[in-house]
Amino acid sequence: MSSPFEVIEVGGIPFAATNLEGATDWVVNDRREGAGTGVSVRLSNSYCVSAAHNDRDYSAILKGPGVNFADGTPVSWVMRLIGATASDHVGVRPVRGPSFFEATLDKGRRYGLRHHFVGTTEETLSLLTDRVEELYPGITVAGTYAPPFAAFSKEFVDDIITKVGPSAPDIVWVGLGAPKQDFVTKAIADRTDYVAVGVGAAFDFLAGTVSEAPSFVRNSGFEWLYRLASEPKRLWRRYLFGNSTFVRLASRDIRKFLGRSRGHA
Repeated sequence: MSSPFEVIEVGGIPFAATNLEGATDWVVNDRREGAGTGVSVRLSNSYCVSAAHNDRDYSAILKGPGVNFADGTPVSWVMRLIGATASDHVGVRPVRGPSFFEATLDKGRRYGLRHHFVGTTEETLSLLTDRVEELYPGITVAGTYAPPFAAFSKEFVDDIITKVGPSAPDIVWVGLGAPKQDFVTKAIADRTDYVAVGVGAAFDFLAGTVSEAPSFVRNSGFEWLYRLASEPKRLWRRYLFGNSTFVRLASRDIRKFLGRSRGHA
């Protein structure tokens, strides 16, 4: 399915100029209309932009078929600054992975959409399913699968598709962390007619196995700092080097935009 959204590049990565409502409506409406084609949906943040800058294969994924929604205040802020309007909605705002996950589950149940969860552990997936069914009565969780820990490969994707196939899902949610989950969603979309969405830590947050930042922290744009404080050993390198790279790339985009603006003044 083709994206109807205006596209704005941040750090060379194309992002859909929309918000949570627009992103949710697009995915749900496409599935209820039976589009019949697979699509990779990436919830991409400043770390993803930085990682793609240093990884040619990952850059090709984010620039390839599918859609990137801005998962985080920094990316959406740069998009608004350099001219994205999203005139069909309120404006460009972050499409935060966990929020998109829950909003799509909620809206999708009205149309009988079928969901399959892939990632994390069997224990977390069990907790997640119980919580989802409690929050969204009538929802169809068609299946869950916690793949073994392994690097991305054709065999890894073969295994996932084999496990997911019998459940005939409309949407496959992949919680394997970026960039791995984005390679997986692309491979799934290439070989099936599912919408495949990478949602990072959304499973753990909703299942209650990982603490989520308070809403005021999420809205401030400093959720990354909360997560860094919660998991410093795992995340310090990502945020130290990733954030500095993103600032450099975003600054370049802003300078180019300001230069064009002066030229048209």
